[in-house]
Amino acid sequence: MIRFTVDGREAHAEEGELLLDALRREGAGVPTLCHDDRLDGYGGCRLCLVGVDDAPRPVPACATRVAEGMAVSTNGALPAFRETILEMLAAEHEPAPGGRSDELLELGAESAYRLPERREPHRDLNDVIGLDPNACILCTRCVRYADEIAQCHALGLEGRGAGARVIPTAGRSFLDTDCELCGGCVSVCPTGALYEKRAVGLPPERELTQVRTTCTYCGVGCQLDLNVDPETQRIVKVTSRPEYLPNRGDLCVKGRFAIGFVHADDRLTEPLVRGGDGELRPASWEDALAAAAAGLRGVQERHGAQAAAVLSSARLTVEENYLVQKLARTALHVNSIHSCEGT
Repeated sequence: MIRFTVDGREAHAEEGELLLDALRREGAGVPTLCHDDRLDGYGGCRLCLVGVDDAPRPVPACATRVAEGMAVSTNGALPAFRETILEMLAAEHEPAPGGRSDELLELGAESAYRLPERREPHRDLNDVIGLDPNACILCTRCVRYADEIAQCHALGLEGRGAGARVIPTAGRSFLDTDCELCGGCVSVCPTGALYEKRAVGLPPERELTQVRTTCTYCGVGCQLDLNVDPETQRIVKVTSRPEYLPNRGDLCVKGRFAIGFVHADDRLTEPLVRGGDGELRPASWEDALAAAAAGLRGVQERHGAQAAAVLSSARLTVEENYLVQKLARTALHVNSIHSCEGT
């Protein structure tokens, strides 16, 4: 355990702990826009600068480790310095269209000046991820996420000075890079500059009802939140959080974006039973289950118990798939069971 002081108060930290984490635990109000706990310390936005010992200049708390006896100061001229940074960022920041929370504005950033749009728009051919360069604050969270976590190197910085912008590799479409459209870059963007195209025009994310559940596309068990529009009661997007295990907020392209089947127009909403003329007609659940049982029983009577097999779907819940395999093993006495996300 390491001992240090924060504004004259004694504090404790673990060996090798980031100064930012220790300060937050001690209740020190040190904001940041470029930091994500899953990424290496970057020190880019400079909002988390603090004074350390008698150093001639402040250091970024997100890229500094706590040391024994360290004397940390968060007061003095630093709050005014942070306000200046926020004002400068606000002067060249345009709100994004995707409805996500804007961490810059939530920090109270405002400016009496407004610089004209300075970055060339990026128009991408993909259907799910949009990029608004004029909402970007160049924190590079998305670039570092792509490099360090997704390891696809699909994003980079282009240009210099006021014309600098984040853009897919070589200015190409996301579809022409190593990007797998997992949406991780969207989830880490603090201002919504990277956004879901399908979320444009929807209520802001903070107005949606979030229901936690388990992704059913594979067996990893990723935890996610289904975002439901309280007015229409329809699932409009999927998000996840860094504190969720085992995925720590990361999702694949299917887990994040493949939700169209939930409210698809051609999705069955009532049982159908094929009549003697070969046509499918609506039926009650009792009649449908009786028809299914009779069909399965007939197959096994004519061809033996092992002639039957059960095909389930990864789009069912874990509990539903459990019941399917239990039905197969205890009622049909077969072990020929398969569940595939393509079914």
